Amino acid sequence: MADRDEAARAAILARLAASREELRSILDPPRKEANGEGGAAPGEHGDFPRSRTMQLLLSGRGLGTLGAAAAGLLVARPTLALRLLRILPASAIGKMILARAMTALRSKHG
Repeated sequence: MADRDEAARAAILARLAASREELRSILDPPRKEANGEGGAAPGEHGDFPRSRTMQLLLSGRGLGTLGAAAAGLLVARPTLALRLLRILPASAIGKMILARAMTALRSKHG
């Protein structure tokens, strides 16, 4: 009886270890190797942000979608939108917008 309990316990622990490893591989995927120049390969994101949601939101389409949602919120509920705007760090957002504008101007002239 004790041998059966030990065997069952060992089987349960083996399944638990396998499921933990599977979850670890899903939730923490291996990082992609960078190209020889030290940056990410063309068309790929670097180390930040790693989550697909944040990569989508920080892409061109994602920023357009966020802008449309913000404009819709501003039209539908202006007081809520302005209250939320006060929470955001204005200097960081301004720097980000300025950097994107400068990058767009450089690529346009180049």
